[in-house]
Amino acid sequence: MRGRIKLTQQRIEEAICVGFTREGNPINQVFLWDTEVRGLGVRITRGGVKTFIFQRQLPDKRIIRKKIGNCSNWPVGEARKEAQEIAVAIDKGVDPREAEREAQEAKARKKEAAEAALEAEEAARLQAEANKKYTLKALCDTYADYLESRGKEKTAKGVRSVVKVHLAEADPDLATKPAREITAHDVAGLIRGITEKGKGRTAGIFRSTLAAAYSCSRRAPFDGTMPKAFIDFNIETNPVDPIPPIPVKARHRTLTRKELKAYIEALGDDLVDSALKLALYAGGQRMAQILRVEVSDWNADTKTLRLVDPKGKRTEPREHLLPLAPVATSLVAELVARSEKAGSKFLFSSMTKKTPIHVSTPGPRVTEIAQKIGGEPFDLRDVRRTCETMLAGLGISRDIRAQLLSHGISGVQSAHYDRHEYTKEKRAALVKWERYLKRITSGEEEMEVVSFAEAKGTRE
Repeated sequence: MRGRIKLTQQRIEEAICVGFTREGNPINQVFLWDTEVRGLGVRITRGGVKTFIFQRQLPDKRIIRKKIGNCSNWPVGEARKEAQEIAVAIDKGVDPREAEREAQEAKARKKEAAEAALEAEEAARLQAEANKKYTLKALCDTYADYLESRGKEKTAKGVRSVVKVHLAEADPDLATKPAREITAHDVAGLIRGITEKGKGRTAGIFRSTLAAAYSCSRRAPFDGTMPKAFIDFNIETNPVDPIPPIPVKARHRTLTRKELKAYIEALGDDLVDSALKLALYAGGQRMAQILRVEVSDWNADTKTLRLVDPKGKRTEPREHLLPLAPVATSLVAELVARSEKAGSKFLFSSMTKKTPIHVSTPGPRVTEIAQKIGGEPFDLRDVRRTCETMLAGLGISRDIRAQLLSHGISGVQSAHYDRHEYTKEKRAALVKWERYLKRITSGEEEMEVVSFAEAKGTRE
């Protein structure tokens, strides 16, 4: 179908694409050109698709062809108006194809901008939720949870306590501030507030707590052993790093032989006092480890007590074996019989029989005894310090004391090379220790000291 005709809806509907070329190939498309508007045409394909188009040959022989739209969607009159607008644009030097491309690009940019705005809005919403959830207080709580998961309940309790008093209650606004937005100035202000109250040791503990919490969260994305909960805080820097550690004045309080004698004599036979007595006669063991002991931890054949030591940076608690001397052995045997009769698996069970005595219980009892004795106060740490000091005085070497008291033995040498159990050395030390305590309680040790002093005075 060739030539130009006045396009009407009927003529367009009746038009079809049929026939073959001179070479015998089927004709794929034909065109109907409008007599009313020059350049307006209808392209009809062999498949029956009919489309309004506009075509114009420019003076430089280039042909511009632009699609207007499907004939079923465009009335002829509307197609003519569109064709006229295209013709005017071409007369002005505007290529309608470029204009359409630019319009499409502008539309795409507008869509992208709208999508980016929505994404930014969603990101802001999520960040706002994260800011409310992943706060400094929440980071400290996550750290406490981590400590508990590693069996460090006492340390975790200390963390929760110091955070509650010196963060949540002292500065609620800072406690609810996103952890990743905390600055060194924020931390310094908190620590300064504690030190100004004369609580230097607490300030040091608080600083160490924050430093450890941030360190865990910062390391978590790269350490498969760390809980995923730390990763969500998105910590990249540790605001505690610029703040120097706070030196803590070490305690040097040790009990005299006279005070230790009074302390031993004040201990009764109830469970709390028995725990204090066992810790003492076992060489000054940590109370938390003593209270954790179960009946199954006692080997009556070898007279060995098994303690579990999770202290320090150990990933797994260390087995700490104590080959006890006669007094401690007799005490443990009595405690085992008592526990079996009561139906408890713990050597020092609570009232419920299902849990051990809480680690906070023996401390006040020591304070009570110290008050009755009079003089300078002392606590459980002072008793433990006294034990090690006296053990050193008995000639027990530093290495054997470390094995006996389970401290300072987590280095590479101990972890990977030194597999000796030091059973004989520890038993010999505890036997020597019990003999020394017997001399103290009998007054023999004081008599020897007096005799020495008197002898020295006589010589002078």
